[in-house]
Amino acid sequence: MDKRTIIFFVCLTLALGSGCDRRSKPTPPQKVPEGQQLLIGLIPEQNLFRQIERFEPLARYLSQKAGVQITLKILPRYGNIIDNFSSEKLDGAFFGSFTYTLAHAKLGVQVIARPEGQDGKSTYHGLIFVRKDSGIRSIRDMAGKRFAFVDKATTAGYLLPLAYFKQHKVDYRKYLKESYFTGTHEDAISDVLDRKADIGVAKNTVYERFADSDVRIKNELVVLERSPDVPENGLAVRKDLDENVKKSLTEVLLDMHNDPEGRAVLEVFGARKFIATSDADYQPIYRYAREIGLDLATYDYRNE
Repeated sequence: MDKRTIIFFVCLTLALGSGCDRRSKPTPPQKVPEGQQLLIGLIPEQNLFRQIERFEPLARYLSQKAGVQITLKILPRYGNIIDNFSSEKLDGAFFGSFTYTLAHAKLGVQVIARPEGQDGKSTYHGLIFVRKDSGIRSIRDMAGKRFAFVDKATTAGYLLPLAYFKQHKVDYRKYLKESYFTGTHEDAISDVLDRKADIGVAKNTVYERFADSDVRIKNELVVLERSPDVPENGLAVRKDLDENVKKSLTEVLLDMHNDPEGRAVLEVFGARKFIATSDADYQPIYRYAREIGLDLATYDYRNE
């Protein structure tokens, strides 16, 4: 047996690890760091108990499938997501569209996914509504009335109605008798129902869910204005989050509708699936901000 034959058989025997195989094997992906824990913030879109009922099953599912331990933190108001993102050491949050653009401008957070509803929509819009017996049918009738906003860091609850007033060249601070912030979309709806406010605003998804459980909304309220569509609340994470953790979270979210257990969780959450989301999807918000002269990097989102 000549020398070249001997070399051939040695290489064949050691094929799995031999340098004789000139083809480079792909490097296996790194696993999520063992014991990885994530603190995910939630905005107070609905009351505390409904938020817990909706998000806890999703947090448990992600913890199990993505190999991380997720803890939820519900913050008392929208702006707290931005104020406390660093101080509370949040790793991510389910941001509303306006809070996301603010957090992206101020903190550099990166959005990864958002839910698509059972109706196939992954967007929402703002509503301006009144009681049917209020006599209010247009902005002309709002003079001297009481207006219930939600929060200065919300899209449907402040940014879109602010654009509405600007479009009609109205300074709401002078035009209205009074305006205030309720803190949640549900509270804005309830205040109009209970005659604490004459006019209210809310995102349509909360309005519709609330209407399913309270017939007074359909019977006693009327919608005056509907805003353009903007992205539904999406999960965004801190910019320096481990790439493997980010990838694992994204893959589990985008694939959970293919898993029977995941579909059950999605049903509780009120979604059909999660879809990939990027900063480019928020162009409607960036456009609104430009049109009303709002600088996201310096905007004061704290309620007065």
